[in-house]
Amino acid sequence: MSNSTSAAGAPAATVRRSPTPAICVRHRGRDRFDIETRGHVVTVDQPQDAGGEDVGPTPTELFVASVAACVAFYARRYLARHHIDPTGLSVRASWHTAAKPPRVDEIEISIDVPADLPATRRDALLAVASHCTVHNSLTTPPRVEITLADTGGPQYQDQPVGRHPEPT
Repeated sequence: MSNSTSAAGAPAATVRRSPTPAICVRHRGRDRFDIETRGHVVTVDQPQDAGGEDVGPTPTELFVASVAACVAFYARRYLARHHIDPTGLSVRASWHTAAKPPRVDEIEISIDVPADLPATRRDALLAVASHCTVHNSLTTPPRVEITLADTGGPQYQDQPVGRHPEPT
């Protein structure tokens, strides 16, 4: 737990959740990488015209897909809380990139809602879906620290992915 100061000047506590499962990204040849977490593996690559083998989505596609999937998850949970059948729920995403620095500059998300969603529930569903964890992480960005690790050699290359050690 870390401390900060509230708008009134009094100390305010920031609650930190326990560490999430580790994610390990392993190079598998050319532009192909396997992302491993909790026993799952997702392969990312580049399209053939960009030098890859196109055996999986690009990291950028996966990034945008994470936002869309999170929105879909929150929307489905909202529907379940209000006993609304989620049949027909889908989420589509598109994005625009910028060059300097290279990044996703704009993401457009469209939620296809079930036909029996009452009009009185539409705004609330949109509000809930718009505050999913991934979207919140973009609007209030996390601190990202990138370091070089001393892995001690090749014996660490194929170790299973576990959990981060507990904070001290």
